[in-house]
Amino acid sequence: MEFDWMDDFSVAVEVVAGSVILKANREGLLSLARHFTRLAEEKDAKGAHFHLDEFNSLEEGSAELIVERME
Repeated sequence: MEFDWMDDFSVAVEVVAGSVILKANREGLLSLARHFTRLAEEKDAKGAHFHLDEFNSLEEGSAELIVERME
């Protein structure tokens, strides 16, 4: 799945005391919304997923985020 990020996006993921905290600016939230929508609209996408981490789009020090479609 190819990502189309808005200019100046910022997204970070932290795990604190068992809770996942996703922090993003406006551009980051809008970009993530597009990624979630694309995943939701794919046909026959059960098990389809994407990974984000500090080496792939997230801010330095972010925890890895895996988003998977189930049905």
